[in-house]
Amino acid sequence: MDMPVHNKETVLEAHAANPAVASLLAAGPAIITNAKFDRNELTLFLARESIVAAAQIVQKAGYNFLEDVTCVDWYPSEPRFQVTYHILSHSLKHRIRLCVLVDSSDPVVDSITSVWPSANFYEREIFDLFGVRISGHPNLRRIMMPDDWEGHPLRKDYPVEGYR
Repeated sequence: MDMPVHNKETVLEAHAANPAVASLLAAGPAIITNAKFDRNELTLFLARESIVAAAQIVQKAGYNFLEDVTCVDWYPSEPRFQVTYHILSHSLKHRIRLCVLVDSSDPVVDSITSVWPSANFYEREIFDLFGVRISGHPNLRRIMMPDDWEGHPLRKDYPVEGYR
């Protein structure tokens, strides 16, 4: 089994021929803040403000299907949240993972529904269950919890039995 590679420069150099990596680097090297390659999976960490541009870039590079969008709460670490986008290219038969790290002091990330409308419900779920606001979302409201629910149940500091 190959050893995981977590060095940004090494990963980007090894995957320079990947259309998504090449296109993102051509758009500006500051877009990619970190990269790792582990278990034959490529993960690119992006600057929070460039997620929409990055989504457009990888879509033009042949990645045509947004599989899902999810979130991880790394509490008590900062940045606390990691919003993760799993994207597939049917023609290239390849997946890529784009990640954006979000601080708990300002948990906001831009919506990618203008690029992939299917992100709509995933982004609402992230807002509802983690409390990460999705800027520019066309209908940002709770999707699973009642409208008057207090808190966000998938946060690590959320009480197991709810607030009493």
